[in-house]
Amino acid sequence: MGLKTFGLMAVDWEQRVDIERLRQDRLNRIKAALKQSELGALLCFDMNNIRYITATHIGTWAMDKLVRFSLLPQDDEPILWDFGSAARHHQLHAPWLQPENCRAGMLGLRGAIAPEVGLFEDAVAEIKSILTEHGVADAPIGLDVVEPPFIFELQRAGLKVADGQQVMLDARGVKSIDEILLLSQAAAMVDGAYHQIAEALKPGVRENDIVALANKYLYEQGSDDVEAINAVSGERCNPHPHNFTDRLIRPGDTCFFDIIQSYNGYRTCYYRTLNVGSATPAQREAYTRAREWIDAAIELVRPGQTTDAIARVWPRATEFGFATEMDCFGLQFGHGLGLGLHERPIISRLNSLEHPERIEQGMVFALETYCPASDGFSAARIEEEVLVTADGARVLTLFPAQELFVANPY
Repeated sequence: MGLKTFGLMAVDWEQRVDIERLRQDRLNRIKAALKQSELGALLCFDMNNIRYITATHIGTWAMDKLVRFSLLPQDDEPILWDFGSAARHHQLHAPWLQPENCRAGMLGLRGAIAPEVGLFEDAVAEIKSILTEHGVADAPIGLDVVEPPFIFELQRAGLKVADGQQVMLDARGVKSIDEILLLSQAAAMVDGAYHQIAEALKPGVRENDIVALANKYLYEQGSDDVEAINAVSGERCNPHPHNFTDRLIRPGDTCFFDIIQSYNGYRTCYYRTLNVGSATPAQREAYTRAREWIDAAIELVRPGQTTDAIARVWPRATEFGFATEMDCFGLQFGHGLGLGLHERPIISRLNSLEHPERIEQGMVFALETYCPASDGFSAARIEEEVLVTADGARVLTLFPAQELFVANPY
C-alpha cells in the first residue's frame, strides 16, 4: 500500500490502516530488540512504551502519574498493570492481551500514598516472582522512567537494573506502513488547523484565542491528545519563548505556531510562520534564510545518510545570536516522531557532529529551523515532517510554507 491520506473512519470498501497488523508489528519489533539485548525483561512506565507494547491507552491524564506499568519477559507475552477498573476494561475489550495478564496495579501516585504502605514492595515481589518463573531473574531488567523508590526496591530484592529506554527507542525508530499512515493522517489534520488559523489571524485576536481555535478543531477531527500549541507573536518571537500568552496580535506582526497533537497516538510537531496583513523586508529576509536552511536539510535526507551531514548545513550558534549550541538547542533541530514527540534520530549541532546516527528508510522525523530578523524582534520558524523513502525525503506537512504566508493581506 502506497502512502495515502484516508478518512478517519474504518470502512469495508478501502484498505486503510490495519490496526491489528499495527499492534502485532510493534510487539514483534520490540520482542526482537529484546531478544538481541542482554536484558531478561523490559519494565516500562512511559505510557508511549506501554502503548507500543500492549496497545492500551487510558487517557493523557495518566502521562505523569507513573502508576501504569508493563512487563515484557524474554520469549513471552506482555503483562500490564493498570489503574483500577482499566484492567477490567482491557480484559473485556483488548482480546490481543491474555486476560490474566491484565492486572490492577498502583504505586502511590508519585508519593501521595506514603511508601510505608508497601505498594512498591508488593509490586516488586510480584515482578520478581514472574521473572523467576521465566528463568530471567538473574538477567538485568530494563527500565525506562520510574520513581527512585521503585528502583531502590528492585535493588533490595536482588534484581539488576539497566537502561531499557535505549532498547525501546531502537525498536521504535523505523516505522511500519500503518504507523506511517497514521503519522500522515495526523499531519493532514494539522494542515486543516493551519487553514483555520490563517482565516482567523487578524488584529485584535489573542495568541490564546488561536490556541483555543486549534484545540477545538483538532479534537473535533479526532485528535486523542493536543499535547501543546505554541503561539508566538510580534516582539515575543525573538528569543523564542516556547509558549503562548494572551498578547493581542497587531497589524504587521510575525506569528509562528507549533501544533503538537496525536491521532491514534501518532504525533505531529508542525511549525508555521504567518504574518498579519503585511510583511516588512526584514521579516521576509528572515523567512527566506530559515527556508533555505530547512531545504538544504531536506535535500540531504536519504537512507544511509548520517545526521552530522544534516546538522552541518545549519548555522552555528554564534551565527544567529547565541554563545553555545546548548543555548540555542531546539532551534536548528531534527527529531523522530511516532508515539513519542522526541524519538530517534535527534539531529543538532549539539550532539550530531561527534555522535552521528545513520538514517534508515522508514524513519519519520521533523526538521526545524529558526532565523531572527534584523529588526531585533521578529523571527521566522519553519518545520517540516519527512518520511525517509528509498528516493529521499517525502514531506508530510503540506500547508504552504515555501514563502512567508501573509494572512488576510491589506
